[in-house]
Amino acid sequence: MRSRRLHALLLATPGLAWLVIFMIIPCLIVFFYSFFERGTYGGIDYVFTLGNFARALEPIYLTIFLDSARIAGIATVIALLLAYPAAYAITLAPPGRQSRYLLLVMLPFWSNYLIRTYAWIVLLNREGLINRGLGGLGVIDEPISLLYNEFAVIVGLIYNYLPFVILSIYASLQRLNPEIREASEDLGAPAWRTFLRVTLPLTLPGVAAGGVFMFVLSIGNFITPDLLGGGRVHMVGTLVYDQFLSARDWPFGAALSMTLIAIMLLLLFLQAVLVNRAQRDRGTAHA
Repeated sequence: MRSRRLHALLLATPGLAWLVIFMIIPCLIVFFYSFFERGTYGGIDYVFTLGNFARALEPIYLTIFLDSARIAGIATVIALLLAYPAAYAITLAPPGRQSRYLLLVMLPFWSNYLIRTYAWIVLLNREGLINRGLGGLGVIDEPISLLYNEFAVIVGLIYNYLPFVILSIYASLQRLNPEIREASEDLGAPAWRTFLRVTLPLTLPGVAAGGVFMFVLSIGNFITPDLLGGGRVHMVGTLVYDQFLSARDWPFGAALSMTLIAIMLLLLFLQAVLVNRAQRDRGTAHA
């Protein structure tokens, strides 16, 4: 038993070392920086203070947090509404075709994130393909503003992170025992009732995981709001970016970063609670 544990520890050591060096230690550095003051010319002045967190709660920054949460929330809801039917359709496909459909879902990741985001600028600008297409069809008389606003940011976030949501829900649907749905149908339940009372509740852990992925990645994003928002849409990610690289206020940027991490941990905790409850209910149903 001791030899087996030692062997497992040796196998896990490279991965654990990577996490410690490149994730845990940087997060600890950011955490400690958040309790110090900004130097006169930038950098760190090692004087303990809680003022950075108090400053993060000021109305101007709190508004940015709330706007970021709203934009990320809208993107998450739309992504879930798009991802669930897509994942469900993939699970209904023949097993030989499912891998092909999953490959198509992952295909956008074969290109760089910046390239995918710049492509939306080409599509959404006033002289872009969408405005030209709508104008050619006679739907609009003059170009409409689709770029450099919240709409463009939400579209960009959904496009870039939707595959994560689809894969998460697909994995949950794949683990669902088809005999449970068949039993519901055999008992006379219509398809919509089977979905609402059986399929959806049992796949909520996957939905929650996809929603958490989408929300956390969206609220901390700074590239999409900067490019598709044109500097007019302010989100927490762009605020943190500006504090570190423009204002050179590392302690305040660190405090904002730790606030984001706290939000992420809270959401992950709620997801874990939901998963445990779903597993407990599933075990009770089987019993």
